[in-house]
Amino acid sequence: MTHADSLTLYHDTYACTGPAGAAAPELVLLHGWGLHSVVWDPVVPDLLEHFQVTVIDLPGMGRSPLPRQGLQRDDLVRRLLAVAPARAVWMGWSLGGELALAVAAQAPQRVSALALVATNACFLQREDWPCAMPAAVFRQFSELFAEDGDGTLFRFLALQCRGSERMKEDIRFLQEIVYLQGLPAPRALREGLDLLAALDLRHELATLQQPVQLILGATDYLVPAAAGDALKALQPTLSLAVIEGSGHAPFLAQPALFLAAFRDFCRERLALAC
Repeated sequence: MTHADSLTLYHDTYACTGPAGAAAPELVLLHGWGLHSVVWDPVVPDLLEHFQVTVIDLPGMGRSPLPRQGLQRDDLVRRLLAVAPARAVWMGWSLGGELALAVAAQAPQRVSALALVATNACFLQREDWPCAMPAAVFRQFSELFAEDGDGTLFRFLALQCRGSERMKEDIRFLQEIVYLQGLPAPRALREGLDLLAALDLRHELATLQQPVQLILGATDYLVPAAAGDALKALQPTLSLAVIEGSGHAPFLAQPALFLAAFRDFCRERLALAC
């Protein structure tokens, strides 16, 4: 076994605080590019009322080590499955949502349902996929990152909060927590951008058998709300919720609306008493 293969992603599981206790279903939370699992802290207490919650830091971010080899989809899926519960609902934000979708496609027996937050199955625009970030804009962002990694990361944190009714508070929260575990490894950020540009999970979404929810921000500048209809056309059973007054981080901008949408999905599609 190589050193890279022996690396384990940081993860932690918190016990359900509600009446279900140890019998509560499992929920996995995956964060997005440039951050770590602490980003979920504002909503974790509410989620713990109904779930056992496992948080995972992606490689090179938060407290997770960075493997020697580059970040590749199949390797990331393998590492995530190695620390996840045997079967769980997976909730992923942005890049974390794409990885959760990849996990569900590769190991469907491990994923009982998906909640995709501000996630596009194909992050960049293509000729047959206009409801996404323009490739030229993404390329410019990548070039800026190559010149000024830290500055670009902080500009990105602010961009995620554009359109939020709590924009100043949300930016302040993200800027505070990004330092908690040390800044992400530059290579992890660079390769994470490459992964965002390369991933195209439209086929995986279209063939998904598990219940899936998509929660979008109405004024998201990174994943346009118009992508919701396009994604629902791929997967007609998808439950779509668009959160008003929210940009790319609806669980920060409108936590009450976000949690209500997720609870509705759990009751209606998973028959859970949330």
